[in-house]
Amino acid sequence: MKTRKLFVGRVPVGGGSPVSVQSMTNTDTGNAKATIRQIRRLSDAGCDIIRVAVPDNPAAEKLAGILSESPIPVIADIHFDYRLALSAIKAGVHGIRINPGNIGDEAKVRLIAEAAGEKDIPIRVGANSGSLPRELLKLFKPGMPRHDEALSDALVKSALNECRILERYGFRKIKVSLKASSVPATVMAYRKFSQQSDYPLHLGITEAGTLIRGTVKSAVGIGALLLEGIGDTIRVSLTSDPVEEVKTGIMILESAGLRKAQPEIVSCPTCGRTKFDLIGLAGKVEAEIENIRKSGGRIRIGKIAVMGCAVNGPGEARDADIGIAGGNKGKLAVFMKGKLKGVFSEAKALEILRKELRREK
Repeated sequence: MKTRKLFVGRVPVGGGSPVSVQSMTNTDTGNAKATIRQIRRLSDAGCDIIRVAVPDNPAAEKLAGILSESPIPVIADIHFDYRLALSAIKAGVHGIRINPGNIGDEAKVRLIAEAAGEKDIPIRVGANSGSLPRELLKLFKPGMPRHDEALSDALVKSALNECRILERYGFRKIKVSLKASSVPATVMAYRKFSQQSDYPLHLGITEAGTLIRGTVKSAVGIGALLLEGIGDTIRVSLTSDPVEEVKTGIMILESAGLRKAQPEIVSCPTCGRTKFDLIGLAGKVEAEIENIRKSGGRIRIGKIAVMGCAVNGPGEARDADIGIAGGNKGKLAVFMKGKLKGVFSEAKALEILRKELRREK
């Protein structure tokens, strides 16, 4: 669904722009060195935009230094104290995330809107199931029939109210998020909001959980919306290393067909016909790709297949730029651009694959 286009630093959001991947640092922002180190790790992993918490003056005072070293645009996450938002804008952040409802009276929100407008930076407003205004909480009660439907209505009303506060002061460089820990409620909320507004949408499932659980919930919710054409930028919220958020976000975009995998890796789940360590080999292939990326190398192969046996293996291997298919007695058939190169040991097959991955032309 077509939304307005705005920029977070040099990164376009909305208006048909590529869907960007965001994350948030979990360092003490007052520790600028640690924060900068983490931002660089996230940038290397593929993060497009980073958000940092600014809970106090020591954190705000470090923003200018962080901004000067960050390789990607920085958004300041502000709650409760409008003065911190003003300090962050003055420091030169590329965007602000606020909840107008917890900033205080509207005169304070107006100061933020005017300051952001002067700097021509966007503001993200967010409706979150964990911090809905009291007057909207009465719209639903946990356990009630149609709980998710009611929660989605409350999220939409909260987000629209926050947008209207900023609009009253002529500010329209707005991104919107509507997040719940419930996947159905979140999906319904974004669908409803997208029918009522053309503001760019920041997708995510809030408090999604630990690595595996949070990855599954985020993939289901974010992926469903992306496949419907809803969403302009995403953040996967995981109780894990933020780098895992970025990796997961990129994989979601690749799986939704919105970002080309480089390379795409196809591998089977193994079964009793597999006569070699397929799981270990697939892990080695991923590790090799990660090492190449970390060293600044470029991978030109588009698709790799690592298959266990002769049922689907040769077909998938032939369809890949380079494919490995298991056979009898632990020997592996290696295919290059659909043609059989030969049958080799596991070690030799991996060596061939590594050389192809590192081939520059």
